[in-house]
Amino acid sequence: MNDTRHTLILAALKQNTVVLHDDTHVRVLGQGTWRMGEDESKHDAEIEALRTGLDCGMHLIDTAEMYGEGLAEELVGEAIKDRREDVFLVSKVYPHNAGGDKLIAACDASLKRLGTDYLDLYLLHWRGSVPLAETVEGLEQLKADGKIRRWGVSNFDVDDMKELLALPGGKHCAVNQVLYHLGSRGIEYELMPYLKENGIPVMAYSPLAEGSDVRDKLFNDATVKRISEEYGVTPAQLLLAWNVRSGDVIAIPKAGQAAHVEENGESILIHLTDEDLAALDAAFPPPSGKEPLDVI
Repeated sequence: MNDTRHTLILAALKQNTVVLHDDTHVRVLGQGTWRMGEDESKHDAEIEALRTGLDCGMHLIDTAEMYGEGLAEELVGEAIKDRREDVFLVSKVYPHNAGGDKLIAACDASLKRLGTDYLDLYLLHWRGSVPLAETVEGLEQLKADGKIRRWGVSNFDVDDMKELLALPGGKHCAVNQVLYHLGSRGIEYELMPYLKENGIPVMAYSPLAEGSDVRDKLFNDATVKRISEEYGVTPAQLLLAWNVRSGDVIAIPKAGQAAHVEENGESILIHLTDEDLAALDAAFPPPSGKEPLDVI
């Protein structure tokens, strides 16, 4: 892809942002790193992919201590070396590390692997046995110490969010990272409206149904194919455009090759019509009632 195309993507992403509670603007397309850093033969391509994403303006990179038990963080650290100011860096803590001295140690270890002295956003990966109040207290302390700029959660449903927001400091939660794609729309019924009401954006992991049984169905669906062909784009690009259509969602697709990252970035240039969205609703209907939170 030429620099002109990168410039177009960057310009579009700068205009398409989600605003966090502290008035920070985060671009609606970022980069995920699940299963990256685990295969040495893919190392150079994955580094190139992450750097290409930054060149395109996909400044958010999401990782976790769980991903390859730190290998993904090490990969990200190498990719962003000398480019830290270009990155909105996100990592996640294991539930069993989410309290007391373990939380501090886990954060320090992530920072070391990432080669930085702060995270832009630190998430509780999912709920565990550590009391939520203890986790919030620890996250607030990490913020006070300058090790993280803000914190959030992942895989929290409505009841979890209500419990969180009732805690001292709980309203400082910046995002909720959950599974969301055209084939998994359950959060639209209750969770997404609740988050919007409380000023908490959704961060959508696996927006292309990575690791999901419905991925093949999505990519081979007649409606998805028809609309993709009408726009001259791939099904993946169409699905990403759908994912961020509301302006309230940050999508973090993973791509291990530069060409795929560029393809993801180009999705921001697609503007779906009401007719397109209605057709996709007919093919993959929104929820008509409360559904259990979908996770992978």
